[in-house]
Amino acid sequence: MFPVYDVIVVGAGHAGCEASAAAANMGSKVLLVTMNMQTIAQMSCNPAMGGIAKGQIVREIDALGGYSGIVTDRSMLQFRMLNRSKGPAMWSPRAQNDRMLFAATWREMLEQTGNVDFYQDMVKGLIIKDGRAAGVVTGLGHEISSRAVVVTSGTFLNGVIHIGEKKFGGGRVAEKAASGITEQLVELGFEADRLKTGTPPRVDGRSLDYSKMEEQPGDDTIVGFSYLDVPTIRAEQQRSCHITYTNQKTHDLLKTGFDRSPMYTGRIEGVGPRYCPSIEDKINRFADRERHQIFVEPEGWNTVEIYVNGFSTSLPDDVQYKALVSIPGFENARMFRPGYAIEYDYFPPTQLNYSLETKLIGNLFFAGQINGTTGYEEAACQGLMAGINAHLKVKELEPFILGRSEAYIGVLIDDLISKGTEEPYRMFTSRAEFRTLLRQDNADIRLTEKSYRMGLASQERMDKVIAKKEGTSAIRKILQDFSIDPAEINGYLESRQSAPLQQKQRAAQLLLRPNLELTEILDALPSLKEAVSVYPSSALEQAEIQLKYDVYIEKEKELVDRMNKMETLEIPDTFDYTKVSAISNEAREKLKKIRPRTLGQASRISGINPSDVQILMVYMGR
Repeated sequence: MFPVYDVIVVGAGHAGCEASAAAANMGSKVLLVTMNMQTIAQMSCNPAMGGIAKGQIVREIDALGGYSGIVTDRSMLQFRMLNRSKGPAMWSPRAQNDRMLFAATWREMLEQTGNVDFYQDMVKGLIIKDGRAAGVVTGLGHEISSRAVVVTSGTFLNGVIHIGEKKFGGGRVAEKAASGITEQLVELGFEADRLKTGTPPRVDGRSLDYSKMEEQPGDDTIVGFSYLDVPTIRAEQQRSCHITYTNQKTHDLLKTGFDRSPMYTGRIEGVGPRYCPSIEDKINRFADRERHQIFVEPEGWNTVEIYVNGFSTSLPDDVQYKALVSIPGFENARMFRPGYAIEYDYFPPTQLNYSLETKLIGNLFFAGQINGTTGYEEAACQGLMAGINAHLKVKELEPFILGRSEAYIGVLIDDLISKGTEEPYRMFTSRAEFRTLLRQDNADIRLTEKSYRMGLASQERMDKVIAKKEGTSAIRKILQDFSIDPAEINGYLESRQSAPLQQKQRAAQLLLRPNLELTEILDALPSLKEAVSVYPSSALEQAEIQLKYDVYIEKEKELVDRMNKMETLEIPDTFDYTKVSAISNEAREKLKKIRPRTLGQASRISGINPSDVQILMVYMGR
């Protein structure tokens, strides 16, 4: 009934979809196994992609030839570039999406990807032969063989849903949990634990009074996520989101349910995301706050369903409703379904190699929430990397690994493997020490050539990157050579409250002034505008950023060079840490457990201090 596949992907969430597409586009024969073909790429929580640091990840996925950026652009309701008032290292694209269109677009793209087969069934176990993953066993009893397996199980492994005092099994509301995999892996020697996440109620948008809320429209210009020319909505078509706030009455009503809260009564054992607390956690931890922000976000073009962002909760549904209708604009709200918390199994990611292959079982890869992360973007990028590396492993090629200075994806994977996580891991710009280099605008320049060499990124992508790089260099030279006469520009400078020129100045030098933008300078200088008009707008933006931030970029490159020296000092797999008596017991145990690849990785493990690294260096020298 089934052929032997190169790669079997277990689970069709964001990680599973990217893993399947990547391995298939590189030439592997892929089987995507999901418990429900109707929920492929389901947006279980907020129907939005991107945001702070997450937007950078989606652009990196796109630059590498993944699908998330294209799907996001084709299904967006609204686009915003966050942090525009800050430097470009902080700019982060975000889109509100049509939940149903997003999933339908993903499925359509996968179905149009050669080499991907689908099968609807639960995977209850793995086939392990000679210490390697060799296929899966399904709930219907099928044994399907493969050369590698990628597990992307999301919140489904022994998932338990909590609403107040009610508790029942499930991987998502109205969907059953998956069992068997955790038990088998623990028997094989894996360490497993529990995490928790939550979701807010959904309400009927027709029952809300938007006049009592602040409107949050989209940007006037839609940049999008994909570096390809993917059609998106026009700016004037966008749907607005809205903002309202809780109040003291809301907080008092929520507190009446604390004695029935699974979080406070101890029924939930898993640790939840500290940076994205439930509404009950917010009013408990931040008791001094008089109100909390609530984002009112549409779920799609053709639905009245509204996502109540900021009101994640597992309180009893009657308490949820009473508190909701105390919020301005929600006085007559009709609830579609209550919020809930879900607990699920995960495997601490220190058990993985950088390729996302497990250390204990060869050809077995983990991606997404099984590794302790949360968020669509974090899951998708892991899926992409696991799919790439599963294909490379099957073909007996070297793994594809991104460093911390190359991509946010590299930061995420290094954090997981070197430090582990005891709470759901989410990406922030602050986690990346080289964020001036890892901007959303240059992900294509950083990553597309690497992907193209592996056979994943298309020729079209590579051609666009080459044109962008050549255009950027040409524009930089034009700006560095173009001399501006004071009479031509002083009127514009005065309008921007910038000091007038006393003598001729190069355009590149003028661009270094704060609050001056290249597009405005070009509008004031028609001859310069004509000279650069033949180049793509992406090259124009790139040239401006590079010229403005040259000093900072060079400084970060120097830091990268210093860090890379530590990364070249590899620690042999056979290194015996028990012989290094001068380091602390904690350091020795962590080094034995994680077995870092390099001294650089060792230095980033929690509990390893600089003196431990120096001692290791001495021993390695011997």
